[in-house]
Amino acid sequence: MAIKIRKETGGRRGKTVTMISNIQHNPQVIEDLEKKLKKHCGAGGTSYAKTIEIQGDHVEKVRKFLQKEGYNVN
Repeated sequence: MAIKIRKETGGRRGKTVTMISNIQHNPQVIEDLEKKLKKHCGAGGTSYAKTIEIQGDHVEKVRKFLQKEGYNVN
């Protein structure tokens, strides 16, 4: 199953976030991936369930990073 990356602004008072969803790993792997992505993008963020949220519009940066790490990105 491919990881989905999208940009969202809804419910955040107009602020943009990059949503990475459909990650099929255990919570520890998702947390480590979140830390790497935040450092790579130079932004804050959080993770919950099988979703990572990075502050700002970083769709292309995240896509390239995940593909380089060997993930199937949609």
